[in-house]
Amino acid sequence: MMPRPSAPREESPGLCAHHFRDGDSLVFKQAVRVDRFAVTHTVDRSGGTSGVTAGTHSKLIRAGYLLLGFLALLLGQGVAVAQVPLPAQRRPVPATNVTVDGSETMFTTMCALHAAGFEQEIGAAGWHPLRARLRDTLQKQQGPAVDAIRKFYQEHELADPGATLSRYVWFGLVAGPAPDFKPTLRHEELPPDVLALEGFSELLAAYYREQKIGQLWQQVQPVYQKEIERLHEPVTQVVFITTGYLREILDPANPRSFTVVVEPLVGRITNVRNFGDHYAIVLSATDEIPVDVVRHAFLHFLLDPLPLRYPHVVAVKRPLLDAAARAPRLPAELKDDFSSFFAECMVRAVDLKLRKMSPGERDAAMDVDDANGYILVRPLFRVLGNFEKAEPSMDRFFPEMVRAVDTAAEAKRLESVKFAAADEAAAPVAAEQQEVTPLSRRRAAKMPSTVPNDPEAIAALTEGERMIADKNARGAEAAFQKVLAKYPEQTRAWYGLGLVAMLQRDAARAEEVFGRLVSGEHAATEDPLVLAWSHVYLGRIQENNGRMDAARQEYQAALDVPNGPEAARHAAQKGLSATGGAKAAERP
Repeated sequence: MMPRPSAPREESPGLCAHHFRDGDSLVFKQAVRVDRFAVTHTVDRSGGTSGVTAGTHSKLIRAGYLLLGFLALLLGQGVAVAQVPLPAQRRPVPATNVTVDGSETMFTTMCALHAAGFEQEIGAAGWHPLRARLRDTLQKQQGPAVDAIRKFYQEHELADPGATLSRYVWFGLVAGPAPDFKPTLRHEELPPDVLALEGFSELLAAYYREQKIGQLWQQVQPVYQKEIERLHEPVTQVVFITTGYLREILDPANPRSFTVVVEPLVGRITNVRNFGDHYAIVLSATDEIPVDVVRHAFLHFLLDPLPLRYPHVVAVKRPLLDAAARAPRLPAELKDDFSSFFAECMVRAVDLKLRKMSPGERDAAMDVDDANGYILVRPLFRVLGNFEKAEPSMDRFFPEMVRAVDTAAEAKRLESVKFAAADEAAAPVAAEQQEVTPLSRRRAAKMPSTVPNDPEAIAALTEGERMIADKNARGAEAAFQKVLAKYPEQTRAWYGLGLVAMLQRDAARAEEVFGRLVSGEHAATEDPLVLAWSHVYLGRIQENNGRMDAARQEYQAALDVPNGPEAARHAAQKGLSATGGAKAAERP
């Protein structure tokens, strides 16, 4: 007799990336990979520093202070800060996926950049005192490793200092810890900016040892600790207010992460980046804390996964993007990436709800959004009123909110909207928002082409999804079978049937369905979420059957799925470790 499969594990998603929790109901907590790479940059001419926005997250290896203990009480599982030696009376706060920290890797990278001559001709007026003091010291460094760094910098320097800084900030975020600074991503996953700096890891490691940067890092810790502590209250408030409005509870078991990196050497303009499920905002320790930037970035962290989690719901609104695509100011990256466009509009709408603005100011801001092509901000802002009157969290309520947007009415409204010309003077917008906006300009994992543009089928998929959430196997199966009756090869419906089999502990049926989705003519090659998680479930079935070699093969296959969701990779890595396989390199 075939062993009964174990109940789906906590980190595994259901249809459209949900969490299974043993002994509890399904909740919508798991993220989907939402991007690849994008880079834009601006240069602060007054201070000589550059601002960069793009996407990735660093593997932080040095200490900060734990955020105030009261945040854990407020949020249950809220913001924490990486640990350093603390006074004895302060109790550790449970680990979470939102942190404030300093990074020795970023610090070393910026030291090397300044030692090489970056912005050496720029006056230090208005700089953070540490940055001004260290630049003079770093530029006087001597030695073979310093010479090699300077030669490398000269060979790779770009005409735009912002573009140059962009490359090294990218490197500082994806490089591993001292003393080797090896990339934490596979070569094919590295951002183009980091690929352009190939060979820099070895030079930086030699520089780190020669100039004793580890000792320097320890010496400047009081400065970083002071800045980290200064961020406690504003970051706490951003997380508390934002998660409170969206009715979300941060789950430290979720592999997604949001990190505030304190680095005075980067410059005055805030840097916001995200890669996959990992978000980082690099603050340069200026006198004024950019709360609006932090909130906007944190909203992206919370909301970016939703359009990809419910692609069949969002797809119905895609005709509105055709209208928005005519806007000259709408970034080209958003014109062919509906999920990113929708997420950006959603972030802006919620941001308007949370900002202290008069009704007139909000209307003016939405007029600007319309003119710039973000035409969904206004209707989403309006239907947020429905969310405020409801009880579910945003990740549960999101499909209802999307359906509340009247596509026909919006198309009619847009007939009278005049898009701003590309060369018009930009309307006054907070500098912080200008800096953070490009966070969503990324080559995201596209919505699966297998999802039909059929309202009836979409409704059935959504119903099956809800039944899975309620662990109603019979109801879910009926909904998915309704889709398959019309679209026999619909992969999300087949995936749903696989989850139904797992809920019913029918190992044979689950293995048959997931096997269908990973090989042969019916393989879900156009849907990374389905493909990756099908491999993970097959690995677990094989593991339960005692076939460890076969289980490891499935877990490795899940890791090899291009653009697979981060949670699936995390589950596959755990599976490899549990079955005695070599654990793949962790993402940052």
